[in-house]
Amino acid sequence: MAEKIVLGVDSGGTKVAAGLVNASGQILSSARVPMNVHSTATVAMDCVHSAIQEVLHGSNGMVASAIGVSSPGPLDPMGGLVLQAPNLPCWRNFPLRSEIQRAYGVPTRIDNDANAAGLAEALWGAAKDCKYVLYVTIGTGIGTAILLERQIYYGRTGAAAEGGHMTIDYRGPIRCGCGKPGCIEGLASGPAIAAMTRQRVAGDPRRGAAILALAGGDPSAISTKTVFTAWSKGDILATEILHDVADMLAVWLGNLIDMFEPEVIVVGGGVGTSCKSPGLRDSDQDADVRSRRGPGWFGSVVAERIDGDGRGRVNRPSQHQVQNAC
Repeated sequence: MAEKIVLGVDSGGTKVAAGLVNASGQILSSARVPMNVHSTATVAMDCVHSAIQEVLHGSNGMVASAIGVSSPGPLDPMGGLVLQAPNLPCWRNFPLRSEIQRAYGVPTRIDNDANAAGLAEALWGAAKDCKYVLYVTIGTGIGTAILLERQIYYGRTGAAAEGGHMTIDYRGPIRCGCGKPGCIEGLASGPAIAAMTRQRVAGDPRRGAAILALAGGDPSAISTKTVFTAWSKGDILATEILHDVADMLAVWLGNLIDMFEPEVIVVGGGVGTSCKSPGLRDSDQDADVRSRRGPGWFGSVVAERIDGDGRGRVNRPSQHQVQNAC
């Protein structure tokens, strides 16, 4: 029997990644191209097609029997629509599934990117031996997925687990496209960290001098990467900012623990895995204390083992670096 091959596509806020994958999760061919979310729906679809075509061109004749597409939510996975995703302003009630299925002629399914990543971790990654899993991705946005015995929990309409839009400070700023004040995505995502840093540098140029220098003297060029670079060099302001972010994530994770009682929380995304770096305060160590169950109850928070392009992380933590929350 011929090996079943599926084409996976991840359409994100900054890039489109695609790959041919077998039933064991092995990537046989892959590509990554920039995503343009600030133009028309057609231009954004051209980016998706470009990634797919690049993969197919390098496939050595392998044929996909189906296509799976992940996208930032909220989505209607049953209807195949991207609804009002804050990180994809180019698509509003956009029929992504039918567009791709019509172009390539094979069965196509779309799902929330956090759901897709969480399922991969439950099947092949950091949570493969766990029944009750909460997956958290922290990057351009913040997303979550709930997995019960390797099955995604979708809720009534398929849009469950939009945990990134939970408010933890109702007096907080509105930095998220969802329009809610003080949601965790608006406080601790990559763009939120950069915005917070630019604000603090402007308010105290002396303390922000090192961060500003890393940005070439241009405050608008301060990015999340700038902040983590400054922190790695021992900058006090960058350290304070990232500790504040860890505190907010601890409040949020504690609430999620109280709500869902997961066996494990798997943390992914560029910011999420950076926050698990040795030397930076672990938000997971505080999260148990900030849940109602108190110290010593919760199992663990671990870094994802499959990165955003589907590869195993070569820099994943060794066992002694995977911290038990206590």
